[in-house]
Amino acid sequence: MNNPFAILEARLLNIENLLLDFKHPLQKTETKLFSVKELAVYAGVSELSIRNYIKEGKIKAKQIGRRILIDEKQFEAGLSEVKSLKYKR
Repeated sequence: MNNPFAILEARLLNIENLLLDFKHPLQKTETKLFSVKELAVYAGVSELSIRNYIKEGKIKAKQIGRRILIDEKQFEAGLSEVKSLKYKR
């Protein structure tokens, strides 16, 4: 005969693990990388503008081979700086 308390203990342990997962969620490490062309379409500006922002240091980018890739979070941070500069004139 099976021990009914073993079954209950296993189920309670499972519930405890689920609660711990809710309390301490895993950090999302996947980030979206955009090419210059994709980012220009996404932002509604020209590719040259994106390249100029990278050259001026307003947007941080990674160069892998000949491709320039921009992290979505870095773009959002740089975009706020670009918008603030636009209205200072």
